[in-house]
Parts: sequence; structure tokens; C-alpha cells
Amino acid sequence: MVSKLAYSVFEQSIVDYHQFDNVDQPASNPYPKDRFEHLLYLKNWIDTVQWHFEDIIRDPNIDPVAALSLKRRIDASNQERTDMVEYIDGYFLQQYSHVKVKDHARINSESPAWAFDRLSILALKIYHMREETTRKEASQDHRDKCQAKLNILLEQRTDLSSAIDDLLQDIEKGDKFMKVYKQMKMYNDNELNPVLYQNKK
Repeated sequence: MVSKLAYSVFEQSIVDYHQFDNVDQPASNPYPKDRFEHLLYLKNWIDTVQWHFEDIIRDPNIDPVAALSLKRRIDASNQERTDMVEYIDGYFLQQYSHVKVKDHARINSESPAWAFDRLSILALKIYHMREETTRKEASQDHRDKCQAKLNILLEQRTDLSSAIDDLLQDIEKGDKFMKVYKQMKMYNDNELNPVLYQNKK
């Protein structure tokens, strides 16, 4: 199943990142560029770095200048994440370009790549929640609560993985079809964000 492959790649990316646990370390993608796994690894690497950006910026003692700089990096990372999702959807469009769509076919509420985006984030939640279940300096009550949360996350992984595989099978059979809608984010665009284009005058 494709979801199982994807999750194993996401896990590898997360483990690789935590060997050094540094947001400035470059990705060392072990997969050839012509493999689907290469895209999945890069996707999760972006998510993993951003996860840690979000941790850092919540430091109550962070220097305001450093926080602003980090916010800019988070914005850039968000755009990179969106671009990668759209690129992966392009891959799926190509993969299923030969499929004859049935007359009764329906479109799904989210594209395959956005579903994989959710699975990537879920892999990060599971990794870090599992860490909390064994954190030695934490109380037993804390560890127990985190274990209960981890159990729910693992159930979500099962459900989401099944939904992803069902979606891809439905697309392959022509029972569903997909489109790629560009996100058209406005706040990063010098021509669409009024704060940005008014400052250009």
C-alpha cells in the first residue's frame, strides 16, 4: 500500500533529522531524484524543520529581532511546503493520466498530496508524543496522559492510511478524479497583499 511506503519514508526523514536536531542542517535525501520516495522524504523534511521552527519561536525569552527573523523563515517554509504538495499532486496527475474517468466519478474533498501532507504531520506528532511517554523527568501522570494521546494518534494513522489507499484506488479505477488547485496565497504576494503593494509606492 502506498500509505505504508510513505509513512516509512516519513519516519526515516524524522529519525535522520533528529540525529543532529538542528534546523540549519541540510537534508541528506537517500533516494534518487527520479523516485517517488525522494519527494516524500523532502516533503517530510520540510515539515520536520518547520515543526522545530514552531517550537523555537514559542520560547518566551526569545529575542524579538530573532523572532521576527524566524517568522520570516516560517513563512518561507510554509510556501515551500505548499509548493511541494502541489508538485506531488502533479506527480499523481501524471501517474493517473491514462485512467478513463467514469461518468459517475466524483472529486474528493482533498487531493492525494494534501492527504499525504496530513500523514506527514501525523508522523511528527506520533514521534514527539512517543518521546513524551518515556521522558524520565516527567511525572507518571504526564506520561500516562501522553500515552493515551499517542494511542489516539496511532488510531488516526490507521484510519488516514486506509483513507489514502482507498482514494488512490478509486482514482486508479476511475471512480474518483483529482484536480490540482494552486493555493494562490495572497499574503506572500507583492501584488495582492495591500501592506506590501502600498509600501512599494
